[in-house]
Amino acid sequence: MKNLNYFFYPKSVAVIGASGKKHKIGNVMMQNMIKAGFKGKLIPINPHEKIILGKKCFASVTEAGKIDLALIAVPAGIVPKIIEECGEKEIKAVIIVSAGFNEVGNIKITKELFQAMQKYPDMRVLGPNCLGVLHVKQGIDTMFLPRDRLGRTPDGRISFASQSGAVGSTLIDWASMKDYGINKFISFGNALDVNVTDLLEYLNKDKKTKVICLYIEGLEHGRKFLEVSKKVSKQTPIVVLKGGVTEQGKKAAVSHTGSIAGEARVIKAAFKQANMIEATSFEQLFNYARVLSNEPLTKGKKVQIITNGGGYAVLTSDFLIKNGLELGKMNKKSFDKIRKVVPPHAELKEVIDLTGDATTKMYKKSIETALQDKNIDMILLIVLFPTPKLEKEVVNEIIKQHKKQLKPLIVVSASGKYTEKQKSLMEKEFVPTFSFPRSAAQALKALYDYSFFKGKVKR
Repeated sequence: MKNLNYFFYPKSVAVIGASGKKHKIGNVMMQNMIKAGFKGKLIPINPHEKIILGKKCFASVTEAGKIDLALIAVPAGIVPKIIEECGEKEIKAVIIVSAGFNEVGNIKITKELFQAMQKYPDMRVLGPNCLGVLHVKQGIDTMFLPRDRLGRTPDGRISFASQSGAVGSTLIDWASMKDYGINKFISFGNALDVNVTDLLEYLNKDKKTKVICLYIEGLEHGRKFLEVSKKVSKQTPIVVLKGGVTEQGKKAAVSHTGSIAGEARVIKAAFKQANMIEATSFEQLFNYARVLSNEPLTKGKKVQIITNGGGYAVLTSDFLIKNGLELGKMNKKSFDKIRKVVPPHAELKEVIDLTGDATTKMYKKSIETALQDKNIDMILLIVLFPTPKLEKEVVNEIIKQHKKQLKPLIVVSASGKYTEKQKSLMEKEFVPTFSFPRSAAQALKALYDYSFFKGKVKR
């Protein structure tokens, strides 16, 4: 998409409304870009200051040097004038974080802003009323939320576009706590120019984006969005969370971003028609995205459970069946290989129960065997880390087996701080981990459905 690259790969960024005063939005944005490790030129713009955070300050963009990306954080009333200056300066990309436009019924200033933008068709604008962009790899962080109060995620394979800055930032903070990687995050707000459809097309062409996540409340150009979604989903999975699915929710959506929420039933049907995967919660959005971005497509629905806790396996089996999946069962030769390394009381049936005596060696042999067995399509590991014989090395072994990418392989493990630490190590190496069987089963079902859509599943 024309000039969208400048939002993610700028060599020079101007902060219009930069400030030397701590806690001011323009100051926080400067601080965030510096702390993110931006390697390009950072240019503060403020007519009342000379130096901000050790960088020379300019009175306006017209006095500064070349600018690829401008961040606007000034009162709504003067934004149209600033946009005119950016257009005359031939700045390619602009992010307007300022609020106070159509989302609060200020139609007059919104119209003025739109008319100013129309004069410069080569300049792309994100917002207004948005957080802008987070691109971890390139050190781009235009959000005005302090990094010590809202975490930033590690680099990853998921890109996420959100109509709501509040929802998007909350998800980023939560994902940061869980060590879930994000490639690109975009808060597009009122979308007077760059909209969700533009972002879908752009992210689909981005080689580092393996899954696109969306949070949307309403659509101004629904037909085009669905046409593009149909094309994109054939190449890149799209996971969508829709806000405003109730009557009260729809009214809130209109007042929030000035968008049209639409009939929930119709929109849900449209998502399905476009082969998008609908999530119903924050957690589900990321659960689906983590599996779709990190796992190979499956050739079937047979899941091999390997566990060191029988009760957890029973619950997991129930949820897999409820989600339309099946329990796999390895052939006799496979069982014979595993029997050589497990205790006599281990159960080798639809569920491989290594019992509380499980060791890394037992998990290794069981995983390797399941990866080679033609009766198994997916592997779900239940790892209860507190058992005394289970060495820490099991984490490295799981990561090693996962990297083979022969079949989908996910981990379920719930307990306290020690377990969370082990799960974090696996997440950093792109192994999807879950605390509860239900979430894991739902995520595998999403992977199965997308694999079926892609023609990988043979019925």
